[in-house]
Amino acid sequence: MAVFDSTTNQRTACPVTRVQQMVAGKWKIILLWHLTHGTHRFHELQQLTGISKGTLTRQLRELEADGLIQRHVFGEVPPRVEYSLTDAGHSFLPILDQMAAWSEQHFQAE
Repeated sequence: MAVFDSTTNQRTACPVTRVQQMVAGKWKIILLWHLTHGTHRFHELQQLTGISKGTLTRQLRELEADGLIQRHVFGEVPPRVEYSLTDAGHSFLPILDQMAAWSEQHFQAE
């Protein structure tokens, strides 16, 4: 168990809390799940999820800042941007698989 002193940030001291902060957000897990199937453009992710443009932009930027996805901008007109998982994002796949298995085990399909 971690011992907290006045300089320890309790929100980042716990490894589970650190991960929770990275994937917190209504759409982040869903976006990661869609990216497990390959690279997607912004508009594709928006169509797959129904997320508003602003929310999708924010969630993708946060996932990129946390190192789970990468954004590749092509120097074209009109601009083309693609999103894919980083190595860290790929290493998160077994956790997503376990979440799916847990859900299937404990909840019946509607």
